[in-house]
Amino acid sequence: MFRTHTNGELSSAQIGQKVTLSGWVQTIRDKGFVLWIDLRDRYGITQLVFDSERTSSQLLEEARKLGREFVIQVEGNVIERTSKNPNIPTGEIEILVEKLTILNESLVPPFTIEDQTDGGEELRMKYRYLDIRRNPVREKLIFRHKMAQKVRNYLSDQNFIEVETPVLIKSTPEGARDFVVPSRMNPGQFYALPQSPQTFKQLLMIGGMDRYFQIVKCFRDEDLRADRQPEFTQIDCEMAFVEQEDVINIFEGMTSTLLKDITGKDFSKFPRMTFDDAMKTYGNDKPDIRFDMKFVEVNDLVKGKDFKIFDDAELIVGINVENCAEYTRKQIDTISDWVKRPQIGASGLIWIKFQNDGVITSSVNKFFNEEDLKKIVEKFGAKQGDLILLMSGESNKVRTQLSALRMELGNQLNLRDPKEFAPLWVVDFPLLEWDGETKRFHAMHHPFTAPKPEDEHLLETDPGKVRANAYDLVLNGNEIGGGSVRIFNKEMQSRMFDLLGFTKEDAEAQFGFLMNAFKYGAPPHAGLAFGFDRLVAILDGNEVIRDYIAFPKNNSGRDVMIDAPSAISDLQLDELELKLNLKA
Repeated sequence: MFRTHTNGELSSAQIGQKVTLSGWVQTIRDKGFVLWIDLRDRYGITQLVFDSERTSSQLLEEARKLGREFVIQVEGNVIERTSKNPNIPTGEIEILVEKLTILNESLVPPFTIEDQTDGGEELRMKYRYLDIRRNPVREKLIFRHKMAQKVRNYLSDQNFIEVETPVLIKSTPEGARDFVVPSRMNPGQFYALPQSPQTFKQLLMIGGMDRYFQIVKCFRDEDLRADRQPEFTQIDCEMAFVEQEDVINIFEGMTSTLLKDITGKDFSKFPRMTFDDAMKTYGNDKPDIRFDMKFVEVNDLVKGKDFKIFDDAELIVGINVENCAEYTRKQIDTISDWVKRPQIGASGLIWIKFQNDGVITSSVNKFFNEEDLKKIVEKFGAKQGDLILLMSGESNKVRTQLSALRMELGNQLNLRDPKEFAPLWVVDFPLLEWDGETKRFHAMHHPFTAPKPEDEHLLETDPGKVRANAYDLVLNGNEIGGGSVRIFNKEMQSRMFDLLGFTKEDAEAQFGFLMNAFKYGAPPHAGLAFGFDRLVAILDGNEVIRDYIAFPKNNSGRDVMIDAPSAISDLQLDELELKLNLKA
């Protein structure tokens, strides 16, 4: 056998035993008369010792030929370690080696395989199989595995059935761009990779499965960022004969179970906030409620003071940054420059300091007297030592800009503790949003989301005011899951397609299979999907998902390890009848 034990399990209890170990050479320390090797595998590190008194000269010479990352097998006796290492589980023992076998040699790796490596991100992605040997990456993948097992166990205990849905499906025009796959058997026609199993899980409800889930790969051809990959994993779920409250209760329970496993704490009922309140109070629909800095609107206090920037603005809104009145002009200028960046696009900001001595001063003293400033301070509920920052402009734009500033200050002031968790349900989203370019409504979630029953009468007269029977689960300022009650009858689905600008022919071509299924007794149903990669990262105290994916893509959507995407041969193009099209 290759090993009797792993490199993480031996302790003083095994002293005197003969063992066989296998693994990779982590480090070699040669003092001439004695040589130590740290042997590593997934489970930990064990120190090996070769010395001139107890080791044959031949074996000592063989050991000196080893290099970093050689794969070796050793046999030897467990002995007490003279200089103990309390930082590792095997720190009380070492192996006095009697036999050494080189299973495979290794080139010198392009970066050090240690917790703190000297390899840059792109280099480590190119040699991802080496990066996985490092503790931080390996532990993240193990953490992901444990979370997946807990999700499966929880949902199975709630009578959910895991069902696999197709990966080669039909392209649809709604949502992000599809990845398409040409069909050799059907020239000129294409499959699409699923952005979500949405219609299939609805069909499973029509099929009577009642409760379905799947931990499933999904694909979106969109621009990348730290929390987005072209292929990602969802916990996809659907339930029949349920309303919004039933779905929320089930998945609040699942999230509480995961959070308790990590923190040891019980989480009470998650708070809820409407979409409108989230936008008005925090400027976005996924607020981080671990810290305050709620928006305060001051139009009634600041307009009509001959300050053109405020007088011409649709909205003047601000945040109270506690205990920051001592910020210097340079520090405030740095914040102002930050919001002026193209990514934020603000023209600047106004500040008001409620100083520790009780004096109120501002960057607009020329236009606002002491009484004016005092009223603003009172509306914010500011105390001595606080700093108020104001921004103005078009309502939606300025809320978005101030939201970005709030999050940036939350990071700078260490208010976003990754070990603290603040879940939140956001409900009552708009069903539709108007697209000024296409001059038509688009579904804010997807075309299968049901309107709130009390708003159905507005569908024809004022569709922009119709609220969706939808809900998002937010954790620490990140949307980790979202879902809705679905439309389950043909008439309502037809009305929705009409509102979205589908012709009868387009609706039939794209979704005729679903509309036809509705004719055969579709039950009321609803569902939710979690972004599993993002959920795992946040539960582990991070927001970058890449290290929680075994083989991720870079920011250009490339797998630099296998060099994909790549060109295909002329023969393949001929088989697919794509060659002429591509050259054109």
